[in-house]
Amino acid sequence: MNDDDALLTPQEMAAADQAAVLAGHSGATLMENAGAAVARAVRDRWAPRPVAVLCGPGNNGGDGFVAARHLALAGWPVTLALLGSVESLKGDAAHHAALWQGDVLPLAPSVLEGAGLVIDAVFGAGLARPVEGVAAATLRAAIDRGLPICAVDTPSGVDGHSGEVRGMAAPAACTVTFFRKKPGHVLLPGRALCGELVVADIGIPESVLGTIKPRAHENTPASWLPRLPWPRIDAHKYARGHVVVMGGEVMTGAARLSALAAARIGAGLVTLAAPRAAWPVYAAALTSIMVQPVTDERSFADLLSDTRKNAIAIGPGAGISDATRAHVQAALATRRAVVLDADALTAFTDKSATLFHAIHGPCVLTPHEGEFGRLFDRAGDKMARARRAAQRSGAVVLLKGADTVIAAPDGRVAINANAPPDLATGGTGDVLTGMITGLLAQGMDPFDAACAAAWMHGAAAAAHGPGLIAEDLPGLIPRVLRGLKNDGRPAAS
Repeated sequence: MNDDDALLTPQEMAAADQAAVLAGHSGATLMENAGAAVARAVRDRWAPRPVAVLCGPGNNGGDGFVAARHLALAGWPVTLALLGSVESLKGDAAHHAALWQGDVLPLAPSVLEGAGLVIDAVFGAGLARPVEGVAAATLRAAIDRGLPICAVDTPSGVDGHSGEVRGMAAPAACTVTFFRKKPGHVLLPGRALCGELVVADIGIPESVLGTIKPRAHENTPASWLPRLPWPRIDAHKYARGHVVVMGGEVMTGAARLSALAAARIGAGLVTLAAPRAAWPVYAAALTSIMVQPVTDERSFADLLSDTRKNAIAIGPGAGISDATRAHVQAALATRRAVVLDADALTAFTDKSATLFHAIHGPCVLTPHEGEFGRLFDRAGDKMARARRAAQRSGAVVLLKGADTVIAAPDGRVAINANAPPDLATGGTGDVLTGMITGLLAQGMDPFDAACAAAWMHGAAAAAHGPGLIAEDLPGLIPRVLRGLKNDGRPAAS
């Protein structure tokens, strides 16, 4: 994982603050830097106007007092309102409240009268209870008035760990957080409520990450690009791996999309195993992809007896049947790299233990939420569910969505946040399955392959933009690969 992309839970961020204090950075200074960063973000984005700074009873409120002081010194008209009393503030928040020279009003919707901007410093990312009462009423009034909001750390009510909303939250035009993002900044619905996200350096030394050892990060190329397989000058097609995609009899397009994506992302050879009845359809539609007819489970196993066929994809268009389950078990029995998606997962509804018991080699499961619920417990937030599923199954689990979560059995988690809404169309998941399988065939680690494919999948969709259909994606993969290769970072040997 790349430390620059680390995502810190609220508990880990508290540990980072404490480690910084132990290293000689005072809490008051860190708060001063945080509030100043908020004021700077406001000045950079808005012309001077009356601003209402809404402060809470904790350190988030302390940041608000600092921001208010800096804006007032810059000549902005500032109204400051506090939830609770100044006398109840403690520690660094009390210190900075004492430096504020203006009035402190009680938090209420009335403090928004005449305001042209709101700073939401009521509650931070570690909030453990719903936003309600006067805080909720004041934030709702800001929404009703259409006032732009700059949130401190997270919009009040957004859980920094899960991105879930506790009670209510006012959408921010800009959110200023500190040192590193939190999972709630990239998971939905939190991501949609943060607006533009600014990560401010407030003086916490990078070295604290060595103590915290965060297990979650945002999925960016920096985390896996050094291990992305590029063709060597002496490479041949077998050295680049041989993918097998199992096709179905009826929904033939799904497996074709997977096969094309596997080839585009660099697999040296791709074979589509087609049921004999549908073989003419596949053979007529594909050119660079080999099409091999299979009649039953035994013939599929015979196809896999060639050990050069080192990565197998099953699920897209496969059909929910005993045959699909048998194909999955035959693939897993090879202990080669296997990607299971769609029907290959649904076929094991109420038989998840059988599936998990068969996983011994490299394996990636790519469920959407519905498929996930047929195999796994859906209790808890998305990151926790994916992590628990990976540990239970022994496979990398890529839980799809606009905030795709990729979890490894060892507890690592990556959150992919670059997917545009244009991907919400049939067949795009089949392309992703092929991309992951193609990277596995070239020797990439399952977690890295899932992360790299998810990011490139999003980048390809963004390169196309509106009007995207699944057939567009394989042809866009080379453009994304060129961009990655030309950015100057080292490729895998």
